[in-house]
Amino acid sequence: MTLSIRNQLPGTVTTVTPGEAMATVRIRLDGGQDLTAAITLDAVEELGLTQDTTVRALVKSTEVSLATAPVQGVSIRNQLPGTVLSVTAGAAMASVKVAVDGGELTSVITSDAATDLALTAGTPVVALIKSTEVSVATA
Repeated sequence: MTLSIRNQLPGTVTTVTPGEAMATVRIRLDGGQDLTAAITLDAVEELGLTQDTTVRALVKSTEVSLATAPVQGVSIRNQLPGTVLSVTAGAAMASVKVAVDGGELTSVITSDAATDLALTAGTPVVALIKSTEVSVATA
């Protein structure tokens, strides 16, 4: 299957914590970082997710925010450190490619935000991703 989602990070499930209707799925990415996905219990069952299941974490580029340092006091569970590879800015929006351990992420943010953060190739950043915006796919 081919998807339009640019951000597809390979990893392995380390834990599944079920709740009433949703579950949190902890994924150890191939680069060594931990990522949390919040998905439905139905999805966990349909995908057969258990410890050691090989997966891909999928995140739309519009759901990846960027900061120039780790952020404290925020509910966003996923904070992946990286380095800006490139910035392609248009009149309204900018596409920012970020190298993270084991892969690459694309973030689409406003051009004003990219300018305010002074993002250029080589800038250290932290990619912020809400767990509810992480989808999970099996091989």
